[in-house]
Amino acid sequence: MSVASADNHRPSAALHVREILNSCSKLIIAGDPHQSENSISELVNFLEAISDAALLDPDNEDAKYNAFEVLSEVYAYLCSPSLDQEVIDSLSFELPKAVSKFASVSNGCLEIAESVINQLITMCSPRDMLSILCEALAKIVRTSAYFTPLLSGLSKVILSIRRHHYEQVKVAVPVIVNVLKVVTSETDDGDTEIEGLFDRVVGIASSIHTVCSKLEGRSNEKLCALLGLFVLEIMALVSISLNHNKVSCQHLVSLLSRLFPYCGLSYLGLITGNDVDKMTSIVIGGAEDEDDYMSCLSDVKLGASLSVIWGHISDEVAQAAEEDLATVKDELRSSQLRRWQTVGMLKHIYSFVSLPSDLKKHAIDFLLCITDGNVSQNVDDEYIDLALYMPSLFTALQAIKMVIIYAPNTVLRKLAFDAFKRIAILLDLVKGEMHAESCKRISTINDEVQQTENKECWRPLLWNASVLELVELVLRPPKGGPPPLPEQGDAVLSALNLYRFVLITESTGKTNYSEVLSQNNLHKAYHEWFLPLRTLVTGLMTENRNDSDQLAVDTVCQLNPIEMVLYRCIELVEENLKPST
Repeated sequence: MSVASADNHRPSAALHVREILNSCSKLIIAGDPHQSENSISELVNFLEAISDAALLDPDNEDAKYNAFEVLSEVYAYLCSPSLDQEVIDSLSFELPKAVSKFASVSNGCLEIAESVINQLITMCSPRDMLSILCEALAKIVRTSAYFTPLLSGLSKVILSIRRHHYEQVKVAVPVIVNVLKVVTSETDDGDTEIEGLFDRVVGIASSIHTVCSKLEGRSNEKLCALLGLFVLEIMALVSISLNHNKVSCQHLVSLLSRLFPYCGLSYLGLITGNDVDKMTSIVIGGAEDEDDYMSCLSDVKLGASLSVIWGHISDEVAQAAEEDLATVKDELRSSQLRRWQTVGMLKHIYSFVSLPSDLKKHAIDFLLCITDGNVSQNVDDEYIDLALYMPSLFTALQAIKMVIIYAPNTVLRKLAFDAFKRIAILLDLVKGEMHAESCKRISTINDEVQQTENKECWRPLLWNASVLELVELVLRPPKGGPPPLPEQGDAVLSALNLYRFVLITESTGKTNYSEVLSQNNLHKAYHEWFLPLRTLVTGLMTENRNDSDQLAVDTVCQLNPIEMVLYRCIELVEENLKPST
């Protein structure tokens, strides 16, 4: 179709948009605000009519041609050297939103829409354009392509900002993240437009990095910290939304990982959460109202954990981050504190419902890797306040249980089972630490010289109600009922031993730090943990005891110590439930 072949009784779409633009210019220069606003509204309505016609009928080539023709005319008009700056400023408030709607029509329209926005950025105040683009991004639309030229423009605006870089970027980050969250939540797998969206967002991160490199001192530190948090949030969203396209996803992850060294991010700092805490502290600066700001970056810990898991999956990603993963794993194996911190960070992967199962599989594999074989203990671990990590460990163990329950395949389920067995090691560590604390307390009390001083210093770090929560997590899973046996036999035996140790120590020492001796907790343990478990163990023992099959023999061997400790726990509870005389 050509302009000459259009209806002779009405102007072509391109000629009509030129007429409207000329009218806008005359009214703006004449200083008639009311008429100029009406003229700009007419322009916006016309552009929307053209874009809607093309989008509603994707097979209509004439409508697509009209859309491309109109956009090209708008771009040519803005490039006119004789155009008054006042006219450009007035049009800049509405044109970004209007032309972005053309992005879904065709690749050609997307390119022209980006050119229109770039021309406005070149000719208008960067500060004004930042506000205009953020306002346009806040608009709710159904097509993800609408946001692509706006995000592309935003990356260029950031490079043009001359002052208050941190403050300006800080305003834009929540808007960008919100766009991605809204779009990814409504986009089906396989939507190629979403990949273009993430490409532009990675471009924004690169622009922020370029600005950072030109700053010094506190300004550089704050913007680098904000960039680091932004990159981790995007890392999480990319992993959630694009994992169906492994090549594209891994490419974007590599690009984001290249920014880690500049932001001062290391795999060790990310997987333990220390780097996230440090950056968060810099960004929020201790102000109470800044906590609300961090709500837009709610997935940074998930992104931090996934960043390391991606390096575990791909050597290319680890190289992009300039990391040696083997060294990182050795560091984690050598420190109990770091392993516990790592478990606390990995829980964000295990518990995230919509995260692809293969990423959870790799995260389970990573956990098994750093807890495999003989693990040493750092000297500094002796001074750890383990009680600080208990809530996080509880959550992590619950998350692993959920992976086991909802695993879509046997491979992931088996790996999760293997990881959960490591809980037995964890429980034994807790028991050991509690025993050490108990001995320390007794030693302190018996030391007549330092008795008063040391009594004031000693604190029961692990001797609190949290230890019962840990036992309950194993003996009475979140979904109720006794734990699966013999699969979780090691964890169950360790939980029973831990409970027995706590109960004996508290009763003989005439203390109740853990509240294990409270009547409510004794009744709960008796009726909700031990009696259901006894029924299960008794049934399994009866079922397998007379069977000569090797599996049955192994089952009985594994259940024997559990049965013995379980009955001892029941006896101890019954003794303490008896009324005192």
